[in-house]
Amino acid sequence: MEDVIRLAGIEDVDQVHALTLQAYAPIRELNIKFSAATADRNLVVENITRNASYVLERDGEIAATVTVQYPWTHPEHIAPYPFIWWFAVHPKFKRKGVGSKLLSYVEEKILGEQAKAPAVYLATAKRHPWLVGIYERRGYQAFQEKVYEGDDIVFLRKVLNPSLYNLLDNHVGIGEQR
Repeated sequence: MEDVIRLAGIEDVDQVHALTLQAYAPIRELNIKFSAATADRNLVVENITRNASYVLERDGEIAATVTVQYPWTHPEHIAPYPFIWWFAVHPKFKRKGVGSKLLSYVEEKILGEQAKAPAVYLATAKRHPWLVGIYERRGYQAFQEKVYEGDDIVFLRKVLNPSLYNLLDNHVGIGEQR
């Protein structure tokens, strides 16, 4: 069982699209309005070409995906840190550690070591029965809430480099625009 983590390319669109729709089925059932839950192929193409979208392949099959949106490509974001988006694990790979492995790799290697990001953040629906708890156990802490499409959304932040975060946070408060 060999795992490969890499950037997704345009050749991965159909597999990422199918995986995302399958993984987000519980979100649709809860009637939470996340764009990934009802994404069409064009939105997946836009996601892969505009952002840093990573996949974890297990034995040649895409098992999980996660996207990083950087603040310079999305200036409308509420914090000046990379934003984790469209995190999805194919249902047949649930509870096998692939999602955790991919997210840890992106947090530590890509964002922490390569990008030198002081922190990373994400958002999820407060009413989702397990997502907030999963992220809190991974070290994320809530820092802001807002209503989006009728749902209470909670934004959670994880500090990757405390000294750099503290240095920057003295100049820009969390949730404030530069």
